[in-house]
Amino acid sequence: MKRDLAAALAVVRRDVWATCAVRPIVREEVDFDGDPLVMLYEPDGSGLGVSVPAGVGPAEQVAELAEQVQEWAVEALAARLLPATWPECPDHPRGHPLEARVVGEVAVWSCPRSGRVVAPVGALAEVVDG
Repeated sequence: MKRDLAAALAVVRRDVWATCAVRPIVREEVDFDGDPLVMLYEPDGSGLGVSVPAGVGPAEQVAELAEQVQEWAVEALAARLLPATWPECPDHPRGHPLEARVVGEVAVWSCPRSGRVVAPVGALAEVVDG
């Protein structure tokens, strides 16, 4: 696994493991061009390839990967007939998920309505347990 992708995935996985009702099966594979790729799978075999953009800073890579993992989680939750809102906005329960973005030099989860930063990506457990 490429170092940038591994580092970003480690951060995002903390949030998935701490706050999401589904967890991906993570596999390293090779894409059509022979480049390394990471796949997130459900037990039924459905999956989503994830990557980080080249040429951007670590915070942008984490935010981009968080969006991709969020997409996987929402689909996986819906497939299990669970509420498909991850991560859920604590300010608007059952309303909408948080969005990943970069503030300063930090990837964060924020409310898309108010813009309030809820937590850095990788630290959702602190908000939930908090």
